Amino acid sequence: MPITGGLFNRFATQGSDAYVRRVLIREERPTDQAAVRNVHREAFGSHSEMVVPLVDDLRRSLSSEQGLSLVAVDDADDVVGHILFTRSLLDAPRQLVDVQVLSPLGVRPHAQGQGVGGALVRRGLEVLADAGVVAVFLEGDPGYYARFGFTAGCDHGFRRPSLRIPAEGFQVRLLPAYAAWMTGTLVYRQEFWDHDAVGLRDPEAG
Repeated sequence: MPITGGLFNRFATQGSDAYVRRVLIREERPTDQAAVRNVHREAFGSHSEMVVPLVDDLRRSLSSEQGLSLVAVDDADDVVGHILFTRSLLDAPRQLVDVQVLSPLGVRPHAQGQGVGGALVRRGLEVLADAGVVAVFLEGDPGYYARFGFTAGCDHGFRRPSLRIPAEGFQVRLLPAYAAWMTGTLVYRQEFWDHDAVGLRDPEAG
């Protein structure tokens, strides 16, 4: 089921400009779904043909499983950003462990570079930590996500769900509920495989 944190307050990050200070971070509502699709169409361009249906399928899991979908809304009440966290499993030696995967994060082009994505990430991590989530994984640019405390998953003994994921792009943010025995292989939920949204494909391969 969705993780909720009550009313989400306006979120301003250190060093952010006046734009992000006018942005409201809140939980996605059913009436936001069309706007969220537009955010990802604009943010991902040609890749949106995969991202938009992936979001629609992943969102359905929130009705019965732990997860979180947040939107950033500007002062004109337009949705300018979206972030989604959904449940996956860590195959630890002792037992399976529930974790969260951050995917996707999208911001409309006119709002990029103004702290909106960072506000979404930070608020999401805050809510997940309060809910007792142990770790959040993602595939992404270390140069961007390091500022939020993400580090290389392999440095903590985690194994990628696919070797097509570049080692440096396989990242994790450990949260306070994490324990040292929680190591092993990340197992993505089925929707990522159904949409071929795992790692990088090599068009030159065999």
